[in-house]
Amino acid sequence: MTTIPSSPRPPAIEARSIDWVPETERHGKLWHQAPLWFLGNFQYFSIPIGFIGPGLGLSIGWTVVASALGLAVGTLFMAFHATQGPQMGLPQMIQSRAQFGYRGVIIPLFATLFTYVAFNVTDQVLLGSGLNAAYGWNAQVVAVVAAVLAALLAIYGHDWVHRFFRWILYVSLPLTLIVTVGVIIGAGGGHAPTAHFGFTWVAFMAQFSAAAAYNITYAPYVSDYSRYLPSKTPAGSVIASVFFGAAGAALWLMSLGAWLAIRLGASDGLAGLLQAGNNVVGHLGDVVAFLSALALMATMGMNAYGGALSVLTAVDSFKSIKPTRTARIVTILALTVIWYLIGETISGDAVGTVFSSLTLMLYLLVPWTATNLIDYFFVRRGHYALTELFRPRGIYGSWAWRGLAAYGIGFVCEIPFMVLPELGGWSYTGFFASRMSGIDVAWIVGLAVTSVAYLLFTRGLDLSVERTAEAASNERLAALERMDLA
Repeated sequence: MTTIPSSPRPPAIEARSIDWVPETERHGKLWHQAPLWFLGNFQYFSIPIGFIGPGLGLSIGWTVVASALGLAVGTLFMAFHATQGPQMGLPQMIQSRAQFGYRGVIIPLFATLFTYVAFNVTDQVLLGSGLNAAYGWNAQVVAVVAAVLAALLAIYGHDWVHRFFRWILYVSLPLTLIVTVGVIIGAGGGHAPTAHFGFTWVAFMAQFSAAAAYNITYAPYVSDYSRYLPSKTPAGSVIASVFFGAAGAALWLMSLGAWLAIRLGASDGLAGLLQAGNNVVGHLGDVVAFLSALALMATMGMNAYGGALSVLTAVDSFKSIKPTRTARIVTILALTVIWYLIGETISGDAVGTVFSSLTLMLYLLVPWTATNLIDYFFVRRGHYALTELFRPRGIYGSWAWRGLAAYGIGFVCEIPFMVLPELGGWSYTGFFASRMSGIDVAWIVGLAVTSVAYLLFTRGLDLSVERTAEAASNERLAALERMDLA
């Protein structure tokens, strides 16, 4: 296991990538978690999620209820992953080698990496079209600036992502609150809808699933941003901070999005926010919309950071690499070029295609999150030999059949329940979904089946060998820390 010498003061540009963070460098603070994940959803990507229910005839009230329930479920899974960061001091996908094997982890890594890139492609297109519509700015220039700023934030790394997110939040939170209060008291404009909005199960479940999916897609990299917390940080406090941060912001803006769609007739999240804000106070909407766009650029940096760690994990799974700062920077720059070029080939009208891709990624990520959490909380109960995660022929194996089989079974069982919107001229509705009026419960099925399958497969797992390896691993890591301090 290669480590980078620790330093008493964290460098301006983060030195670490996929390697273990020693206790001497655990300078993170618990209170930083809630602002990070609050702002991660406090941008206008969240607003159109609130358009989904009304687009299918769901009322504002039922849209809020469906969003709240969906976020409660999806964010809970996301938040539980955050506890692994302080406990292990590793990026999320390195830890997944324990369930899928040193090389087998490439399977969930594919879904994770695609999600990072797809999010940033979507964000780039949304920023270009949104800022062009709101302020008349050149969409191509916006795309270049967004890509450069996101890459810079990712390069500077963990500490700067936390810091930059807090700065934006301090400014945008009170201004968005003014807009929201203005909407509630009737100063945001709008009118009573001419169409009827009420309740249908199809619309309710579509909104519920979209809200749940929104935060589940954060699961593969939530511990990337908690791994600098001291190992003694209470797990319950980490879960609560991440949960209320991520769910609170998303529910706020999804609810606002439902109002913008029904009362203001908005079809674009940024334009609707700008119009409502300007109705409340002159030019307030201009400022709030810009800050929301800036928060989305920052979120692109978060995606680039996690994406780079995923790529390095994938490469290291087949050819051992030294986890240096340079490797992380080069990977970020390569990912930036890839998502920028893809984004430039997609028009604003085609963004729905990318959203459909993300629906597919939810189906792929759900069996992973179930396997990972069941293993961490119920099978191995947080006990891992960390140095073995960096050995191709370690105790966790190259291809761990239990995790891979549970993942495969969970995904296959999702297929009859899937409702995949149009993607490149092709769409799919599963056998059972078509008989349920198109209600999408595939991810719920995937969670349940994968969890049960993995529990059954691990019933006979002998953990005694792992306990011995864990003790040896802890001794080696303690020795490395003593060497660094010396």
